[in-house]
Amino acid sequence: MARAFGWRVAHFRTAQNRRGVWMTPVGADGKGFPDLCLVRERIVWMELKVNYRKLEPEQEIWRDRIIEAGGEWYLITEKEWQSGLVDMVLRPAQVSVRSASMGGDAR
Repeated sequence: MARAFGWRVAHFRTAQNRRGVWMTPVGADGKGFPDLCLVRERIVWMELKVNYRKLEPEQEIWRDRIIEAGGEWYLITEKEWQSGLVDMVLRPAQVSVRSASMGGDAR
């Protein structure tokens, strides 16, 4: 959906290691990094959760740091999909036809 609205999307997939454990290979402080990093006219981070799962402590740290730095971070569950929040976040900002055609002064 993000790509359909013109976003550049970074997502790191999980992989099965030699022991058969599924994990996302990351380095440095990457553990808990949000599922999606989206870039268009701004940067948005999204953590995706299903089946009422909770954030892990490392995910909470990333959330808090992103928000403290002034970033946009969203927890996306089925509820957010159904409420239209995802659509609202991803759609381009709407420009008023009247203000655009009148140079911004809509008197």
